[in-house]
Amino acid sequence: MTLPENITETERTALDAAAFRRLVAHLDAHKEVQNIELMLLADFCRNCLGDWWREAASERGIEVTRDQARERIYGMPPAEWKARYQGEATPEQIAAFKAKQAAGTDS
Repeated sequence: MTLPENITETERTALDAAAFRRLVAHLDAHKEVQNIELMLLADFCRNCLGDWWREAASERGIEVTRDQARERIYGMPPAEWKARYQGEATPEQIAAFKAKQAAGTDS
């Protein structure tokens, strides 16, 4: 990947972090977007982001539980978010998700 020559590694990391924080804030502002919809359209969801965050912590020797990492993304305990905002998946969404898994394209 080619970046402008005047961007340092520290600046790139800061820009990446800012973009991540904006993505998390955007998802928080759009709670109506369901995880299954994200999985079907983008092949990742809020849980994936939390898992990736946890993996990044682990790579740096920082121990974070799955629930702690997902709470970072959801802005609250995942079970609370699910109870407040997660709707029932439609039969069509479930079928599409299963087909995607069977095809081996899930993340």
